[in-house]
Amino acid sequence: MTNYFVRKSVASLQAEAEQAEFQQLTTHDGIPLKRSLSALTLVSLGIGDIVGAGIFVLTGHAAAANAGPAITLSFVLAGFACACAGLCYAEMASTVPIAGSAYTYAYATMGEFVAWVVGWDLIFEYALGAATVAIGWSGYVVSFSTI
Repeated sequence: MTNYFVRKSVASLQAEAEQAEFQQLTTHDGIPLKRSLSALTLVSLGIGDIVGAGIFVLTGHAAAANAGPAITLSFVLAGFACACAGLCYAEMASTVPIAGSAYTYAYATMGEFVAWVVGWDLIFEYALGAATVAIGWSGYVVSFSTI
């Protein structure tokens, strides 16, 4: 029977990252790829996704319809939940000293099954973010057609 909570050591993750087969995947015509996105760029992309449609379009409608007078409290609670999620991710990222994703961190710290769940959660997160932006932009397009 397979142990779904088997973890991969940091040493094995580092060894895999240095293998020739892995290095071939990160090259283009024999030229190694260079990192072009900085931390500021990645944070800006994330904020753009959130601000683009999430806060100003959908959150305002949902808060007005459901939160009522407790709208400030609902935003504080959502901010606290986001801060806790960020701290959890920072804890995992500090545990594994190589570049990777949430999948790699979960694999090294919590095991294969949790990493599998995290991988699918990432796919759902990106799909939900894209759907949120699409809904927001469709609202903009519909409002332009009524002018």
